[in-house]
Amino acid sequence: MKLCDTLSATLTAGILAVSSSMALADAGHGNAAAFGRPGEDHHVSRTIELRMGEMYFEPSRIEVKPGETIRFVVINEGQAVHEFNIGTPETWDSHQAEMARMVDEGMIDFDRIEHARMRRMGMMHADPNAVLLEPGEGAEIIWEFPGEATQVGFACNVPGHRETGMAGQISFRAEG
Repeated sequence: MKLCDTLSATLTAGILAVSSSMALADAGHGNAAAFGRPGEDHHVSRTIELRMGEMYFEPSRIEVKPGETIRFVVINEGQAVHEFNIGTPETWDSHQAEMARMVDEGMIDFDRIEHARMRRMGMMHADPNAVLLEPGEGAEIIWEFPGEATQVGFACNVPGHRETGMAGQISFRAEG
């Protein structure tokens, strides 16, 4: 009986460890369902051009309709690397350690991204809700917002940027 209890406890601990790891891994990247999901080109209702630079987004506030699909055209007009990341404070917080590691290990420098080093380290920045851009670069994200209003915004998760105010709000408006 004692062996059975030990095996059961070990199995339970293992399942909990794997479940916890999966939940933590998902929190920053894959759990987009709460604040939307990648959209499809043929569902885009409008395009929003968003410029970013040293500690700002322009516009810094965006209004969307529940269920709306938006094409974001993001341009880094600053002199530093910046990120546009659609999410929540919780997803941004969970993404911070990865971004700090990218800076610490030389994958992200002040004004450039070392893509080859990122590939070698297995840390590609390829989430559908985010783009990481060097100065002068642009990119697009097509994003479908959820059918009901929820907490969502956008931020730059390069270490120190969000903390100094590089974040914006997305609010939901009624149809009409």
